[in-house]
Amino acid sequence: MTTGTTLLLVAHGSRDPRHAATVTDLAALVRAQRPSLPVEVGYLDHCAPRIPQVLSRLRGPAVALPLLLNHAFHARSDIPAVLAEAAARQHGPTIRQGAVLGPSPLLLDALDRRLAEAGLRPSPRTGIVLAAAGSSDPAANAVTREVAADWQRLRGWGAVEVAHASAAPPRVADAVAALRARGLTEIAVAPYLLAPGLLPDRIAAEAAAAGVDTVAAPLGATPELARLLLRRHDEALRTATRRTPVAA
Repeated sequence: MTTGTTLLLVAHGSRDPRHAATVTDLAALVRAQRPSLPVEVGYLDHCAPRIPQVLSRLRGPAVALPLLLNHAFHARSDIPAVLAEAAARQHGPTIRQGAVLGPSPLLLDALDRRLAEAGLRPSPRTGIVLAAAGSSDPAANAVTREVAADWQRLRGWGAVEVAHASAAPPRVADAVAALRARGLTEIAVAPYLLAPGLLPDRIAAEAAAAGVDTVAAPLGATPELARLLLRRHDEALRTATRRTPVAA
């Protein structure tokens, strides 16, 4: 699909340089999959360029896609507010905010890829801890549990338990204990996070403390995520009522 829009990837940002490097690599994958589509990256915090800087140099409409796995606070509040403020101040192009990344079968494919890289294939003898960031919004955490249930059902893992790195229980140790209580002795941890940083490091440390040796990498820059971003971009263009456009 060729459009006159720019795809703006909206990342939260982090003091950890691995975060921005991953976002840069993901943007490059998106460009490679659709060379006709201009792709820009803007950050809410910590990294440059910030979203208003990017919007100030756009000369046409854009679709802003949050690099978020769940529709929680940042997607509902922070990002719409920043987009609206920047558009009003700069009298710039029309910006439409697209949907967050999850849930999606492509995210399950990316999780499969990372676990395969760690040496694991789906097996009824294996239990997986799906370790997400966690949210103060119970509805967002419920969506993650649905992702875990779908992943177990569709791939045939012995069980998939959710853990959170912050904001709400359970923690990794709780999920590992629940898997062991089911009789599963082969256990791995799959971070349901986009980029390396504080929370993935915390998850890895908690996994090691719980006696789990196999920890997959974060989702990161994968072909599946690039395809998913393009899918969300196209959906946003086809469905104008998905989000109220932020008009100049």
